[in-house]
Amino acid sequence: MRRCWLISFALLVVASVACDAIYYGTMRKFGVEKRDILVKRVRAARGAQEEAKEEFRSALDKFRSVLEVEGGTLEDKYNALNKELERSESRAEEVHDRIKAVRDVSSDLFREWEKELRQYSDITLRAQSEQELRETRRRADALIAAMARAEERIDPVLHPLRDRVLFLKHNLNAQAVGALTRELTTVSHNVDALVTDLERAIAEADIFIKARETESS
Repeated sequence: MRRCWLISFALLVVASVACDAIYYGTMRKFGVEKRDILVKRVRAARGAQEEAKEEFRSALDKFRSVLEVEGGTLEDKYNALNKELERSESRAEEVHDRIKAVRDVSSDLFREWEKELRQYSDITLRAQSEQELRETRRRADALIAAMARAEERIDPVLHPLRDRVLFLKHNLNAQAVGALTRELTTVSHNVDALVTDLERAIAEADIFIKARETESS
């Protein structure tokens, strides 16, 4: 059974690598290199983080308004909070996917760059290219690290939100709403910390994009 699992996993890895190679080859035919794909994916990740930041802020505001405002049925409160939670989870998933895409193309780009360094016959040009590789990798690593810090904040925000929606679903009564309102301070701190990290990651993305645009001009 273990052997079958390992074989299946290996086949999936091979298939994934083959798909990436086909994708990169196709894009190259249109004049789009890995470096261009990396910048494009960084832009997409930045956009996803910006949207996630606004969505989590909106979710927190919605939680406050629903829990603190008098009136309305408990069922309505649950439905409103659950809808907000689902939107937040969707944004979180998009952020995860976008950051993974940046990691993947960044790894592929630098692997290709390192391989191509061996093709130089001119030592001076190779040294210059190596310096550019180190600097570009440093910026990419800083960007990915900032994204990773923001990404790590997402689940600690989603978990208490998800718990409280589920708690309200299972305990549709006035006491449940009161308990949730008291816990809102903890949720608020978590969202604030996430927003701060997302803003740092967005700033790193802006620095990376600007640097690549400067090099291309």
